[in-house]
Parts: sequence; structure tokens; C-alpha cells
Amino acid sequence: MPYHTDKELPEGVQKHLPKHAQDIYREAFNHAYTEYVDPSKRRDKNESLEEISHRVAWAAVKKKYKKGDDNNWHAIE
Repeated sequence: MPYHTDKELPEGVQKHLPKHAQDIYREAFNHAYTEYVDPSKRRDKNESLEEISHRVAWAAVKKKYKKGDDNNWHAIE
């Protein structure tokens, strides 16, 4: 299910990602959810729409943020 606001994101995403990273996650998840609704567009045909959308969302976050030694996510400079 697409997320309309950051408050709807999974608890772990809300707790650990900065606000901007949450926005990235939400937008990437929603885009992937629309893009991969057709299973033939997925690399792994056994992967659910929800699973692939979360993987895409995390990949998008990791382009701009990294997890630090303090276990918090920080913008990549």
C-alpha cells in the first residue's frame, strides 16, 4: 500500500531515519509500488510487491544517507 504521509511509514523507518530520508523512502516506495505492480517487471517473480517496494526505497535512501558508527543515519556529503 502506498504511503500518503511519513507518519504512515513503518515504525523502524520513522524512528531511525531523518525527516528528509523519510521523504526519500516514501517517494521511492510509492514509485516502486506503481512501477512493479505487474510481476513481469520484477527481477524476482516470487518477490511480493511490498517486498520489492521496500527494497527500492532503502536503495534510494542509501544513495543519500549512510548509517554511522553511532547507529544513526547521516547525509552523505
